[in-house]
Amino acid sequence: MGKKGVLIVFEGPDKSGKSTQAKILARELEKRGLSVLHTREPGGTPFAEDIRRILLDSSYDLTPLSELFLYEAARAQHTQETLLPALEAGKIVISERYVLASLAYQGYGRGLPLKLVRTLNSAASGNLKPDLTILIDVPVGSFSKRMKGFSPDRLEKEGSDFRRRVREGYLRLSKTEPNIFVVSGRGKIEDIRQKILNRIEKLIRTSGHKI
Repeated sequence: MGKKGVLIVFEGPDKSGKSTQAKILARELEKRGLSVLHTREPGGTPFAEDIRRILLDSSYDLTPLSELFLYEAARAQHTQETLLPALEAGKIVISERYVLASLAYQGYGRGLPLKLVRTLNSAASGNLKPDLTILIDVPVGSFSKRMKGFSPDRLEKEGSDFRRRVREGYLRLSKTEPNIFVVSGRGKIEDIRQKILNRIEKLIRTSGHKI
């Protein structure tokens, strides 16, 4: 049986630990001999990385709609230039954020209509769906503790009300969107790693990869 590409997406509020767990998972799968691509949104291509710098630059006061369009432009390029070729090559693709993030941040967080966000998500992604989305959930109050020693970007400077709406949005979406695995980000890094690995091993095997 041929190897099928697998798209695994990490989601969660800022400072939830998703980047840490994405890196750990990518290293773990590479050690097992799998071909892995670790990428991120916004980003993953030179053009999308330039958009990322604008989106996170605190000197810009972006309207919610402008923000959404920039995310979708970066996503369209990322999907066509990075994700699809890697999946067609049979790779395990691990992306930090994808379409769910726009629903949580620009939909629930900014208050844009979810129907609009879904429409633009669909256009930008070409209806590419993750095989599994790992949502790392943390309480809103943990953000300030985890930000110590870091300089906040434009989104990280938002207030607790915005972060609360984003978190609540993620949790609501986890009940309606397919293939979402929610894991608490409050435990030890190793414990979280093991829960995630246990969840994806079967998924990867069914795609024709040995793990």
